[in-house]
Amino acid sequence: MALRPVQVNIKAVDPSAVGGFWAEALGWSLHEPGVTAYVGPGGDFVWPHPDFLGIDVVPVPEPKSAAKNRVHLDLATTSAAHQAELVARLEALGATRAQVGQSDDVPWTVLADPEGNEFCVLEPREVHRDTGPVATVLVDCVDPRAMARFWGGAVDWTLHEVTDEHAVLRSAAGVGPYLEFLRTPGAKAVPDRVHLDLLPYPGDDKEAEVDRLRALGATDLDLGQGHVPWTVLADPEGHEFCVLALS
Repeated sequence: MALRPVQVNIKAVDPSAVGGFWAEALGWSLHEPGVTAYVGPGGDFVWPHPDFLGIDVVPVPEPKSAAKNRVHLDLATTSAAHQAELVARLEALGATRAQVGQSDDVPWTVLADPEGNEFCVLEPREVHRDTGPVATVLVDCVDPRAMARFWGGAVDWTLHEVTDEHAVLRSAAGVGPYLEFLRTPGAKAVPDRVHLDLLPYPGDDKEAEVDRLRALGATDLDLGQGHVPWTVLADPEGHEFCVLALS
């Protein structure tokens, strides 16, 4: 049994606007099958995409709080010129500069999307040359080693590195973005605005997978979702995530 990360879920007051921003930012397409806005690679619509994590923007009534998101996207660039051009293009699309405690001399640029969700435009790094536009889904945490133990058992991605400072996973196929847990002072204080959605493989039992996650240390989470086909859980540090149902 195994679960696979299939998309990054972003809450937004205006899903169409936020989804449109991310589609333009990543050079992907915007699909609006219903109340949510899904952003994924262009061409024939494929979900879940075998090589990328899509972005599913879902509606919520409340705007983002002033607190920094504990999950954010890092965007890849191929050169210093590409980084500068991408930052300028994103600002023209509605991104704004964000201060999340970084010093003035960091080589990456911190921005926020039109509803304030922080993300980084990284300087070129060789490790990200084949990830696609999203280099990393980065999660702030207190204990990267504990996160590696939980998430390494929760999903079928390969653990590439684990230290006291960070833990890094990536699809066993070696495609798409990395999932990184970065040691960051301070525990989670507000509900997550951004989280991962996981999906069982065809033929696997969703409820058995959920039970397996509970045995690993996940806890059930009631966000007022009511009776829905997905299950909302939290990892051992309280990061929310959902286990989706196979359609």
